[in-house]
Amino acid sequence: MKLTWFGHSAYRLEFGSSVVMIDPFLTGNPVFSGDVEAASARATHVVLTHGHADHVGDAVAIAQRTGAKLVANYEICMWLARKGLTLLDPMNSGGTTDQGEFSVTLTVAFHSSATMDENGVTHDLGLPHGVVVTPKLAGEPTVYHMGDTEVFSDMALIDELHRPDVAIVPVGDRFTMDGRRAALAVKRFLPSVKTAIPCHFGTFGLLAPTPDPFVREMAGAAAAVLVPEIGVPVTI
Repeated sequence: MKLTWFGHSAYRLEFGSSVVMIDPFLTGNPVFSGDVEAASARATHVVLTHGHADHVGDAVAIAQRTGAKLVANYEICMWLARKGLTLLDPMNSGGTTDQGEFSVTLTVAFHSSATMDENGVTHDLGLPHGVVVTPKLAGEPTVYHMGDTEVFSDMALIDELHRPDVAIVPVGDRFTMDGRRAALAVKRFLPSVKTAIPCHFGTFGLLAPTPDPFVREMAGAAAAVLVPEIGVPVTI
């Protein structure tokens, strides 16, 4: 699997013939300086963890340009249908959908999920989620993108059910876990994880500027920490 981080919580996963964009916040992302079309070229799927603007990002534009299927909770899918998307795969907590070369499962996350329209009216967009991407191709890792969340002990059930090889972990504090809590989540509740990738830091001034506290707290853990360079693919 080839993984590319675009800053914040935005990732591109490539394996087989699948190109999966998760939380593609590219336009307006202050740490992403690349080309949106190049970053999302050949996308086959867009997967969203929740409805906040810094996660939905370019989902509509990418799906319309590439023909990618949009996978998210029911409320987000119905909201995006009103924006003109037609290739939608609505889900909800605990559900799994077959996407051909892989499956997607929505897990619990502790956060919020809403959007505000141009008139200042807030619209509820269902529950926030984490996402488990499970490739069917031999040798490809299972990836657990936690979305935005606090640590919770039922992460141990997610590990037991899905055995993720890779965890994408928010560490920026204020809106999610900080580095200490994030490290505790991986070390105590996710023993299957071999590679932990921090995210949701350094994008805005309100967030922790670096993943250093997480990296320090992970010292001696079974899982290795990978901090990718923005826009540079890595093989996992």
